[in-house]
Amino acid sequence: MSAYLIVEIVVKDHENYEAVKKLTPPTVAQFGGKYLARGGMTETLEGTWNPLRIVIIEFDSIEMAKNWWNSDIYAPIKKMRQAFAITNMIITEGNPLI
Repeated sequence: MSAYLIVEIVVKDHENYEAVKKLTPPTVAQFGGKYLARGGMTETLEGTWNPLRIVIIEFDSIEMAKNWWNSDIYAPIKKMRQAFAITNMIITEGNPLI
């Protein structure tokens, strides 16, 4: 069942965060991930949530998403991201009926 990684990012160091943006996609692809949204415009339609940067990545399964997130190849990039940005990240299962 597909899984969706949804990430809200507040970049603290824009200059150094550029490396994270460049290095992450090849690691996502190695685990079958596909970007559905990455830093485009957001607009709040209801409520008070007003994220500055949203990323949505589709994986074949929650297991594959977790394998990527816990992988040795992503570990140094994750450390960089955590140093240069504040991140909220969730994963959710897709709807098998779609």
